[in-house]
Amino acid sequence: MLKKGMTSIEQFDLSLGGVLRSAGDILFNPYVFGGLIVMVISMASHLIVLSRVDISFAYPFLGLSFVLITVYGAFVLSEPLNIWKIAGVVFIVLGVSMVAQS
Repeated sequence: MLKKGMTSIEQFDLSLGGVLRSAGDILFNPYVFGGLIVMVISMASHLIVLSRVDISFAYPFLGLSFVLITVYGAFVLSEPLNIWKIAGVVFIVLGVSMVAQS
């Protein structure tokens, strides 16, 4: 959602003035706003998980976000998918699976 929102507004200078001039467009963009809400919900759920399970079990599952983002980028945003990205996703899934088995 953040990517979609930021690519839907016009480019701005990375100076303080440029960012301040574009702040309203950025903050009130529905995709950016929605993305920020999703990030808050994600962080809250992550804190709940950390309060209930070992950190060595919880943190590897954050790696699955790379899998979801890669799939979303390829199928929704039409970003290129190559053998290296696929191999990386496979290794992440295998690693998380190994941790889940322990």
